[in-house]
Amino acid sequence: MKTRITEMLGIKYPILLSGMSWISVPKMVAAVSNAGGLGILATGPLDKDTTRESIRQIRKLTDRPFGANASLLFPGAKESAKVLLEEQVPVINFALGKGDWIVQEAHKYGGKVMATVVNARHAKRAQEYGCDAVIATGNEAAAHGEFVTTFCLIPSLVDALTIPVVAAGGIADGRGLAAAIALGAEGIAMGTRLMTTKESPLHQNYKNLSIEKGVTDTLYSKRFDGLWCRCLKTDTARRYERHGLNLPAAFFNAQDIAKTLRLPFIKLFIGVLLSGWKNAKQLAYLANASKAFQLATEKGDLQKGVLPVGQCTGLIHDEPSVKELFDRIVKEAGTIEKRMAGVFV
Repeated sequence: MKTRITEMLGIKYPILLSGMSWISVPKMVAAVSNAGGLGILATGPLDKDTTRESIRQIRKLTDRPFGANASLLFPGAKESAKVLLEEQVPVINFALGKGDWIVQEAHKYGGKVMATVVNARHAKRAQEYGCDAVIATGNEAAAHGEFVTTFCLIPSLVDALTIPVVAAGGIADGRGLAAAIALGAEGIAMGTRLMTTKESPLHQNYKNLSIEKGVTDTLYSKRFDGLWCRCLKTDTARRYERHGLNLPAAFFNAQDIAKTLRLPFIKLFIGVLLSGWKNAKQLAYLANASKAFQLATEKGDLQKGVLPVGQCTGLIHDEPSVKELFDRIVKEAGTIEKRMAGVFV
């Protein structure tokens, strides 16, 4: 396949791995890149040293292009982003913050930068300060899509921008790829579908649930991590949605995060308090959600874990390898292309 994204990134297929914490790890990133797509490392739960080590591990596992993300709202994200620049990661994807400085530094070594956006205002701003492409997240997506669905968001951004748009949200097969291209996208990003593959480190308990659940089996709420977030509908997720922020739990979970990121907790805690109540509340939500997401992903905990998934979980019926999945998607998209050529005659 040939699109502006495949040409820009030097990849075979216009398929990107979404940067998912505890899932988009080096082995998974390499599997996607080796299969012809673009693997993207999730740096959210990593300190700067582990970020550097992960990048070097990816380079041992693949000689194909890869990327890494930086969620700039998270503690330690700026430090990890600096590591990505120092290591000259070919593609950097940032979200939840202003990444103009990342664009400036990445372009010095020929790197490409993509901003994750949910509306035209953010997309235009990203284009203005030099982003090479945007990943547009529709409402159907896992985690942080907003209110506009992929079917409307993609063409609206294609009309507003000159840089390529990558579609994310609701895509799990060749039909989704073909539809995204038809809407004007130059590629797709998949998270939920790729979580349930052989190479994915997602715990089998949640792989099984992802296969069992339907398209209506998700919850969309600001009560998971303080942002609009879509998660798998389970009894635990319902409790989170019902009860909202648990401040005492956030205090202890924040200590775990500080330890993981090798940040002094007192310094982090004081900094959060001084940042104002709105920001402190947001970070408290993130502390609790991070713990719940990790318990689901790594431990398969069905009692305390919560897993971000998109509505396309209802389109998942098996657990193929990444290569098998990509071959299937591309073949199906090609079949659709031929069928559509016969329609418009």
